[in-house]
Amino acid sequence: MNDKKNPALTKEGNPVYSSTDTSKVKITDEDWKKILPADVYSIARQKGTERPWSSKLENFYETGTYYCAACGNALFKSDTKFESGCGWPSFYEPISKTSIIYTPDNSHGMKRTEVQCGRCEAHLGHVFDDGPPPTGLRYCINGVVLDFEKAKEAEKKYKEKPREQ
Repeated sequence: MNDKKNPALTKEGNPVYSSTDTSKVKITDEDWKKILPADVYSIARQKGTERPWSSKLENFYETGTYYCAACGNALFKSDTKFESGCGWPSFYEPISKTSIIYTPDNSHGMKRTEVQCGRCEAHLGHVFDDGPPPTGLRYCINGVVLDFEKAKEAEKKYKEKPREQ
């Protein structure tokens, strides 16, 4: 599945995970339960929420791309991440119009907009209209359902940089 011209992110034990395949993923809940770690399954398939400020990605600012931890779909670029103070990784814009699905969420006595992965419909979090320019949006995302890949060019430049002794 990985080749030199078009390398794809994959995960052992997860046959639907691919950073290059954009086809919709439709598998049973039982199959999701078999291939996802329990914490990812709880949030992605059961619409759970991780505790605020518990994500390793909350104060993480490497250059690269954030992917759906369930299927590998590209979701956000690191340059759209910002510190919102809400306790979850926050972004002001998805990577493309099709990477995210928007669903009304009236649970818990609130009117919110749920955001789901555009490829596998995993629950990611919610979007609010109190974000920074240029969009004014704040995508508040559970870090457990995000994978991150460092930008190859940034990594290459870092490795080429002369080290001070």
